[in-house]
Amino acid sequence: MDINGGILSVIGNTSLVKLSSLFRDHDLEVYAKLELMNPGGSAKDRPALRMIREAWKEGKIGPGTVVVESSSGNMAISLAMICKYLGMRFISVIDPKTTEYNIRILKASGAEIDYVADPDPESGEFLPARLKRVQRLLAEIPGSFWPNQYANTNNYLAHYHTTMKEIVDQLGRVDYLFCGVSTCGTLRGCAEYVKDHGLATHIVAVDVEGSAIFSANKSRRRFPGLGAGIVPPFCKTDIIDRIVHVSDWDIVTGCRALAQKESIMAGASSGGVIAAVRHMEQELVPGAKCAVILHDRGERYLDTVYSDAWIENEFGRGLPAGDD
Repeated sequence: MDINGGILSVIGNTSLVKLSSLFRDHDLEVYAKLELMNPGGSAKDRPALRMIREAWKEGKIGPGTVVVESSSGNMAISLAMICKYLGMRFISVIDPKTTEYNIRILKASGAEIDYVADPDPESGEFLPARLKRVQRLLAEIPGSFWPNQYANTNNYLAHYHTTMKEIVDQLGRVDYLFCGVSTCGTLRGCAEYVKDHGLATHIVAVDVEGSAIFSANKSRRRFPGLGAGIVPPFCKTDIIDRIVHVSDWDIVTGCRALAQKESIMAGASSGGVIAAVRHMEQELVPGAKCAVILHDRGERYLDTVYSDAWIENEFGRGLPAGDD
């Protein structure tokens, strides 16, 4: 089996487009890296491929291996696609935050679902509970393999060697990079690339209110893919120039504005990075060239971000005119 062939050969090298309508009257240039154009629909295709490819090269896995990972969405979908192509079983450990849409994609991709219904009793978070389930499955299934997206350095190295290099090759000068955080793999890889290559790019980490990554004030978060219930091992604050927290409402309005003004239907974290640019606009150098990473497709949020009824029910208010 060719680890670099078929559908795997088109992961990465995603397009970069200027957001010419959304920021038309602003003294800055904003370019969107369309990670949603990866075959699995998100930026997670990159680290998923690198983690599997390196394990394959090292002889840790092969046809017939059972791969087990904890993921609430995009990483699971990426791994399901890759494992199916390479002839491996994949078990995705999920929790109630996983959308029905993503579950359907996973099942259609051949993934097996292991559902964790209750959060960890000590922390109240689902992630520790999912990780405990992963460990149980590894103990029960001989020869099974855990990529461990949370601590596998190939997660962020995928973005170091591909994502940020592509952005620089496509844009040349990059004054600001806006990147949503969850496992912090994308942020870490891009920021390390900037540091190691002596670039003047300012790294802006975009987190959601209620996340534990940069704040001790944990609270409910409505959307997967932005924020986390723990501080991820990949998080390094010394390579970040600015941290911007956005609200769930900011995420919704950012996504809707992106769809209305640019005809780009992107996922929740993308709305967050658009909102972060809006929040920081007065601080940015006039004429600044900004890159934002649009992490995944919007179709996965049809029942939430793009549902007027859901928004009304969750927030008790509708979208203002011009944002729908």
